[in-house]
Amino acid sequence: MIANLTNALDFQSKALVLRAERQRVIASNIANADTPGYSGRDIDFKQAMNEALGNSQGVRLTTSSSAHLANDGTTNSRHIPLPNIQGFGANGEPRLDYTVQSQPAMDGNSVDLDRERANFVDNSVRYEATLRFINGSSRTILSAIQGQ
Repeated sequence: MIANLTNALDFQSKALVLRAERQRVIASNIANADTPGYSGRDIDFKQAMNEALGNSQGVRLTTSSSAHLANDGTTNSRHIPLPNIQGFGANGEPRLDYTVQSQPAMDGNSVDLDRERANFVDNSVRYEATLRFINGSSRTILSAIQGQ
């Protein structure tokens, strides 16, 4: 019973973290809308969520120097392992994709402000819904514990 409750909250907490990170990326795109040569970025939420839940294989880290590689192409066993955070890159952030450029600009900027604003609002609403779900689940658990 407890496992079912924690699984639902775990899912929502991972979704909340990914939504917050996506909001940061979208805000960065909007802030750089006038920067020449800037390429817009975005998070594939579905893919990142699947990886965060362990439904996909994570990234296998190797070094670029062949002197450090073992015979099978992996890093030396004496290297300090990095923490394996499913769905996130080596630096702890979700993997970012480049956005598809819908209107080519003369300065090479690929940010479409209308699309970014729509993505920002959509992501904000979904973030708020996730927060409300977590809040509602917490209240339900608390009222069950108190026997009300």
